[in-house]
Formats: sequence, C-alpha cells, structure tokens
Amino acid sequence: MTDFSADVKLAMNGNTKAFARLYSLVYKDLYHIALYSLRSPHDACDVVSDTVLDAFCTIHKLRDEKAFRNWIMRILSAKIKQKQRDYFSDTTVLTDENEPENEFDFENLELKEAMEKLDPQDRLILSLSAIDGYTSEEISQICDINANTIRSRIARIKKRLRLELS
Repeated sequence: MTDFSADVKLAMNGNTKAFARLYSLVYKDLYHIALYSLRSPHDACDVVSDTVLDAFCTIHKLRDEKAFRNWIMRILSAKIKQKQRDYFSDTTVLTDENEPENEFDFENLELKEAMEKLDPQDRLILSLSAIDGYTSEEISQICDINANTIRSRIARIKKRLRLELS
C-alpha cells in the first residue's frame, strides 16, 4: 500500500492539488469496485463522483493520515449501498433502447453471469479482495463486518463461483 500521509496532510489544510494527487492514486480502484458492485458504468461513475466529493468536503475530519485509502473506500462502500437501495425503490422499467452499455469487458461470459448471481454485499467483498487485494481486516473496517466473517464469506463466495463455473 502507498503512504499517502504527506498529501493527506496538505489536503486536510485545503490544498486542492494534493487532493487531486490522492484522487489520481485511487480513482481506478474506486471505479472498478463500484462497477463490479453495481454492474452499471454510469452508476459506477456517479457513485465514484459522490465519493470523491464527500471525501474532498470532509477530509479535514480524517484522524489518521495513513488511513486515507480505507477511509475513502468506506465512503465508497456507503455510496454503493445507497445506490443499491435506490435500485429497489426505482420503478423505472428499462428497455433495450435505454439499457446502459457495459463498458467493462468480462473476458468470460460465464464469469459475468456467476458474478451477477452474487448478492451486492458479496460482490463488494469479492471486488475489494480480488481486485484491490485488501486483507480481510481492511475489508472488515470498510464494510463494518467482523474480519472472521469476511474470511468465511470470501471462502464461500469462491466455492460458489467454482461450482458455478465448473
């Protein structure tokens, strides 16, 4: 993991260039996690934008400069959960003409289908683990779930995906 301390200290004091440097280090990870969790490029962009805006407005509240990455991922996690709740409250019916195009290229259609069968929380956990390489302790802080539970869920998710793909 990268040490963000120097730029975080500057950003906490209002330095926008320092915040931009921080953003440039994490934006791809934020987007990939959001995309895996929401399965919509447009929603993923919206969630990442909301996350960055909240982080920029509240970075002065960050207590530990070294915790920047986990802190912004917790914000992202909350935004993803909110967007997922919006899915259930939105009654708009999508047709083929207004269905979003999937810009993320899944090399394996079966993998995409297996991922779509996972519940949103499991997709988020798997994304954090597999894409960004977060440890179970880090994921537990981001998702506010016990680290042992995270390890168990990851094992169950992987087993389920293996069964689906075999």
